[in-house]
Amino acid sequence: MSRVDIRDRVIRIYRDEVTKRLVDIDDDLLARVRAILGTPTMKDTVNGALEEVVKLELRRRHADQLATMEGLDLDDPDVMSGAWR
Repeated sequence: MSRVDIRDRVIRIYRDEVTKRLVDIDDDLLARVRAILGTPTMKDTVNGALEEVVKLELRRRHADQLATMEGLDLDDPDVMSGAWR
């Protein structure tokens, strides 16, 4: 899955349904995250941070899958003999 595919998937996860919420947010933490993400607004910062958490989880799952080779055939000699080198 490419970065674009993951981003589109993440965007669809939270943009299908948007609810206005009133929450208390740590101003210093928000400022730090805003600087890291380079986002112009509080809304973009919060949504960007949520996207990053979802992407982090997807990366963790992919890393776990690679570590266990679960569902993968990369350790199959027949498959790998035809792989591009």
